[in-house]
Amino acid sequence: MFNEVKRPKFDLEERTSKFAKEITLLCERIPVNLKTEVLVKQLLRAGTSVGANYSEANNASSKKEFVYRISVCKKEACETRYWLRLLPTTNFSVSQKGTELLREICELILIFSRILLSCKKPKH
Repeated sequence: MFNEVKRPKFDLEERTSKFAKEITLLCERIPVNLKTEVLVKQLLRAGTSVGANYSEANNASSKKEFVYRISVCKKEACETRYWLRLLPTTNFSVSQKGTELLREICELILIFSRILLSCKKPKH
């Protein structure tokens, strides 16, 4: 018998959904004031949009639509990264969770970039 290493199933739809839930929880903890109100709304909108657009990409009826939706995922992920980076300017103590979410969104951006690259490669 081979000594198999069991790897966790990679499910990007589940991963983006979990990310959206974590963004929602983070936004709930940020005290609303003049500085944070816009930031929280934008972070919540962009952070939850990533998974919604990935779900749309999975149900695309054509390759063109799939590529478009993945490009929207990447765009929304980049915007989410932007808002996460601004959190420290609000005097909100960015917890380890905020740092983890920033790392996760950077990984998601790389994944979406890779998907787009593989879609644009010419087939031989």
